[in-house]
Amino acid sequence: MIHFAWPWLFLMLPLPWLLRRALPPASPARNAALRVPFPEDLEAILQKTTPRSGGRSWALWIAALAWVLLVGATARPQWLGDPVRLPISGRDLMLAVDLSGSMAEQDFHLRGRWVDRLTATKWVAGQFIRRREGDRIGLILFGERAYLQVPLSFDRDTVRTLLEEAEIGLAGKATAIGDAIGLAVKRLRGRAETNRVLVLLTDGANTAGEVGPLEAATLAANQGLRIYTIGIGADARALRDVFGTRRINPSADLDDATLQAIADKTGGRYFRARDLAQLEGIYALLDRLEPTAHEDRHLRPRTSLYPWPLAIAFTLAGSLGLARALGRLD
Repeated sequence: MIHFAWPWLFLMLPLPWLLRRALPPASPARNAALRVPFPEDLEAILQKTTPRSGGRSWALWIAALAWVLLVGATARPQWLGDPVRLPISGRDLMLAVDLSGSMAEQDFHLRGRWVDRLTATKWVAGQFIRRREGDRIGLILFGERAYLQVPLSFDRDTVRTLLEEAEIGLAGKATAIGDAIGLAVKRLRGRAETNRVLVLLTDGANTAGEVGPLEAATLAANQGLRIYTIGIGADARALRDVFGTRRINPSADLDDATLQAIADKTGGRYFRARDLAQLEGIYALLDRLEPTAHEDRHLRPRTSLYPWPLAIAFTLAGSLGLARALGRLD
């Protein structure tokens, strides 16, 4: 259907008629003289120069049509399309990913080869981000310092792209878990308390930063921020080499107790991801724990139509001007 954004502008339609009625007529030109050397030619000259009443009539109608179209264009005509449902959620979801040096440990198996922990995280978290349709998602990268890589946004493709571009050691070699939580609290402050979530993934313990993890968790709890922590890294295993069998533990530095305490303080949960299957299962579980809460909102696409009546009005006005210049109108 056609809709006018400013319909009150149609009140301008009678303006030319009102001006004609209100303003005095233009005074005839004085001291004008027409000298004809041969009086017998006067009648022929008058027949050529006197405009036809029919010409005045059609010019008046064209001018009136041009004015109506100009006023119509000023009223901003729009074409309203069919309502389109918008998938909107009130949930603000922040991801905090560890980029410390220990994330280079290759203890995850992906597509037939061993990959480091960050590569596995990118693979699984990327799919998780893709599924969060309608959520506002942000990204924090932390190591020795915590950095806001992407503010809260509906642009999930940008979040995934910047996560893919993250590199180990980009934020330093140490791990500042407390600073990452503090930054998330700062960025989520002022949002709806019931829909603020932080998913924090790390493979170590807090070894840097200005704020302790539990202190930051207390602050987050006071602000209504729910934190889900994920500890990533394989379990201890026996490794045979030329010197015999030795036991190695790739996750020796992982502070399970602190990550569990952070989750408990904020009403979240702590998950342990020992391999890719567990990591995928954790993110699938997060989808169920924090589902996208769609609201019934609709949008009607609007297409502006004013260029068409405006172009026709200018064309008609130009035609009248050209006719006057050629002597077709008085």
